[in-house]
Amino acid sequence: MTTAVSSRKKIYDRIRSATKSVAKNDAARAEAYAALPRPYVHTGQLSRKQTLDLMIERLREYEAGVTETTPAELPAAIAQKLAASGHRKFVVPPALPAEWLAAGYEWKVDNGLASEEIETAEGVVTAAFCAVADSGTIVLHHSASEGRRVISLLPDFHLCILRTSQIVETLPEYFRRCAQPPALATTISGPSATADIEMTRIKGVHGPRFLEVILVNDEEAR
Repeated sequence: MTTAVSSRKKIYDRIRSATKSVAKNDAARAEAYAALPRPYVHTGQLSRKQTLDLMIERLREYEAGVTETTPAELPAAIAQKLAASGHRKFVVPPALPAEWLAAGYEWKVDNGLASEEIETAEGVVTAAFCAVADSGTIVLHHSASEGRRVISLLPDFHLCILRTSQIVETLPEYFRRCAQPPALATTISGPSATADIEMTRIKGVHGPRFLEVILVNDEEAR
């Protein structure tokens, strides 16, 4: 037996010895975890209107643009936002509804685009999975209508379509909407910005400098 193989065997033996009792304790640990006190807020206390108003307030505090519309008027609202942006080239997820792709623009559908090609796009248009009003956070789970993470990070302008039915008040309510934890999630609280460097606020350091949100009222109560 070579020295390398012998050393590897010793390491594996030590790992097996150290983890031998783990499986036996799994049930006990799960029971202990379930019994832990959880005194934090589980459900929001605001009315539906107050929750939606809070989400809008938070987004505007973060310097994100917000436009409210209805499902029937959504394509027109998207076209207006695109025109106001001054951009012409956009990247979109493969399952974004065709009626959202306004005429007169160059659309790059991300079916595995290279990063270099995504960087040439001036903006991105996506849907969303959920939003948390308490923090003003939009959550992407990167479904076929939300797109890969890279397309929501590289372009300078992000137009996100968010439905009122997707907005919850608190973070625990968001987690209850997840049938299972996503493999990857991106949380967005306003346009990208940081003040880590010499306490100077710089936009666009790790994502789009400009965030526009179209809030689609798809609830009768609203």
